[in-house]
Amino acid sequence: MKNILLDKVKILEPLNPNRATAVFGGKSSGILNWNDIEYPHWYKTYKRLLANYWQSDEVNMSSDVKQFHLLSEKERESYLKIISLLATLDSSQTRAILLTSLYATDPSVQSILAVIAQQEAVHNESYSYILSSVVSLDEQNQAFEIGRTDELLLKRNQEIMEVYNQFVEKPSIENILKTLIYSTLLEGLFFYSGFAFFYNLARQNKMVGTSTMISYINRDELEHGRFISELIRATLAENPEYNTLDLTNWIYLQFEKSVDNEIEWSRYVLHDVEGIDLDEMAGYIRYRANKMLRMIGLSERYPKDVENPMKWIRAYADNFDDTKTDFFEQKSRSYTKVSDLNGFDDL
Repeated sequence: MKNILLDKVKILEPLNPNRATAVFGGKSSGILNWNDIEYPHWYKTYKRLLANYWQSDEVNMSSDVKQFHLLSEKERESYLKIISLLATLDSSQTRAILLTSLYATDPSVQSILAVIAQQEAVHNESYSYILSSVVSLDEQNQAFEIGRTDELLLKRNQEIMEVYNQFVEKPSIENILKTLIYSTLLEGLFFYSGFAFFYNLARQNKMVGTSTMISYINRDELEHGRFISELIRATLAENPEYNTLDLTNWIYLQFEKSVDNEIEWSRYVLHDVEGIDLDEMAGYIRYRANKMLRMIGLSERYPKDVENPMKWIRAYADNFDDTKTDFFEQKSRSYTKVSDLNGFDDL
């Protein structure tokens, strides 16, 4: 099968129909009419994404400022390394999503990806905000260097960077599909040992501001993963020649590699953290992989890990399989915006 390179979509082509003929590689005028799109339920996706709007400096970090230096040395080390990982991933994801949008023929997809990219940029900014709240500028800069100097972190990110950069060099349907697959891994798997660390601190009443911020990021990532998995399935339905056994085997291999790398990373960054059972964490990572495989229409790879072994995490993280409830109703902690009255001037 010839891997034909795609051109970036032109801004306006009035001779083409408003309703796109394909998600990628089709024709469209570029005029978006939400009442005339190929996948009408994506308007609800767009509205859910907009409803998630938040800003990092609305989260009260005053208690975290006081608590950070009371954490154990191991907790502080893990905190900084995990923030560095999250910042590294969301920095790349902002650009990857924007690049994908440039090749999306369907203007509804372009709009949704634009919102997702904006949210990834907010996530990335939030990590800077978190660190600026708890450590000095020199320590902030050192933490962000970890993302490009820590050998294990570089190893675990190698595959995703290769796939993303291959898409930059050769923008084809195949490489878009592979980029979208790694986007589901990033959104639905790569963050989760890090999220678990912050939620574990919160259940010990430590760094609750940070974990609140992570909860908002987590909520966004769940919505991103949901849409990207639908985009993969739509793209394969429109391009059945790419829906091959080779691609399926490639996907399973990437999931297996990613699970192994994530487990190795979790054992490296979470060992000796009070309240985290590393075997449970490994099971949770495999459980997350099963969920993401189901989302893109494939069978589970880890039959012994179909149940969540870390049920306590459900108090902090939304769930794909449940009916999606209002975020603020299901949280035990309230969303407290910072004002002059509740601690912003203390930062």
